[in-house]
Amino acid sequence: MLCENHMQIPHIFRDWSTNPTREMLAGAVATFALIPEVIAFSFVAGVDPQVGLFASFVIGIVIAFAGGRPAMISAAAGSVALVAAPLVHAHGLPYLFAAGLLAGIFQIMFGLLRLGVLMRFVSKSVRTGFVNALAILIFGAQLPHILGGDWIAYGVLAAGLAVIYLAPRITTAIPSPLICILLMTVASVTLHLPVQTVADLGKLPDSLPVFGWPAVPLTVETLSIIAGPALAIAMVGLLESMMTASVVDDLTDTPSSKNRECTGLGVANAASSLFGGIAGCGMIGQTVSNVKYGGRGRLSTLFAGAFLLVLMVLLKPWVSQVPVAALVAIMIMVSIDTFDWSSLRAVVIHPKTSSAVMVATVIVTVFSANLALGVAVGVLLSGVFFTFKVARLLRIDVEPDVVAKRLVYRVSGQVFFASADIFIEAFDIRDAAGMTVLVDVSQAHLWDITAVAALERVVQRFKAHGIPVDVVGLNQASATLIGRIDNATALKEI
Repeated sequence: MLCENHMQIPHIFRDWSTNPTREMLAGAVATFALIPEVIAFSFVAGVDPQVGLFASFVIGIVIAFAGGRPAMISAAAGSVALVAAPLVHAHGLPYLFAAGLLAGIFQIMFGLLRLGVLMRFVSKSVRTGFVNALAILIFGAQLPHILGGDWIAYGVLAAGLAVIYLAPRITTAIPSPLICILLMTVASVTLHLPVQTVADLGKLPDSLPVFGWPAVPLTVETLSIIAGPALAIAMVGLLESMMTASVVDDLTDTPSSKNRECTGLGVANAASSLFGGIAGCGMIGQTVSNVKYGGRGRLSTLFAGAFLLVLMVLLKPWVSQVPVAALVAIMIMVSIDTFDWSSLRAVVIHPKTSSAVMVATVIVTVFSANLALGVAVGVLLSGVFFTFKVARLLRIDVEPDVVAKRLVYRVSGQVFFASADIFIEAFDIRDAAGMTVLVDVSQAHLWDITAVAALERVVQRFKAHGIPVDVVGLNQASATLIGRIDNATALKEI
């Protein structure tokens, strides 16, 4: 135990104290990238922008301490907003807070049950498709601000992109998106440019969030109303957070605790709901931005949440004048950096099944705007393709011994529900006429009840035609399975 504590101290120190200036600057970039999306997602959920903004800085501060993935930015997210919107429209804001609180409890339970290990079943192809779909959705979310604008707005947008991509050639001491925000705001105010500003997006907070229990009756009826949406919020939030954490793992070549992230997100969402905010989850675009500009530890996450609070409450008059086009420029940069451009070339290089999974994940996610559905389809396709691949590896060789009048079937590979029919079809009664049959499964493994039933069917078919049959080579696991299913009476193990 002493050794484990000594091992943890350096990790804790590194998570909080490595290059604090760079961490805070990276967190500041993520904060500005959060503002337009959080406000937009608040409208999707049918709540005031301040509800999403309250949620974002509460979640950001709590997850910095409780989360399992350093440098990840979590806030009010579009996927959760889509799930929450019907509840708000049908029953009102207090029920949303109650559902968020219950969702947080669900997520804490998932973490304690160590369900984070389920991420092992999400293939690389699904993760790549998820990332690419998010990049497309992030860019698509900027289109309402881009289309229909006048030449001044397009000029600010173009100038913002130029600053973002050219400033690093002059200095990297300050992240270029922050330079973009500063220069575009000064230019807009100084030149009195008629452009849309943050103040035009909706009502911003004018005070600190206040703790309060959701104003709903504590009845079974309330529970029946919020249970379904709460579970949906919990599952969608966890899925997006786990996927985002995996992306950061790949970007930084460092591990994270998925189970702790589950629990931490639950604590953060419960806290957000108690302080008048919507539930949230990991934000991949803002996270990629944070990592790109040097965020590696928990300090960047904490600063992103705290800085959002400072901007929205203390610096509200200045933030209100930031041109929306400057924020759109940042989000376009985020979408470009988020997209895995190498995957386009990999589509024709990788196996067709892997490419199909990636493309399907992108298509379903983009056209449904449902991250959970896209990932679910990708995981399902991965499982189906893997099952067919393993099923094709089953091999059955037939070795006739004319002298001994014996027909030997040597089975190698995996026998399970997907390969059971192939297994059965390999045994032809006509070939065994007038002979004895030996089925050698020493190089095979029976995985499930379908495999056992297939073996039993083969044996019974031979016996029904008066052909003696023996089964040899059952490994211990297969024999145990047969014994449990009580089909061993049809088999003779040698």
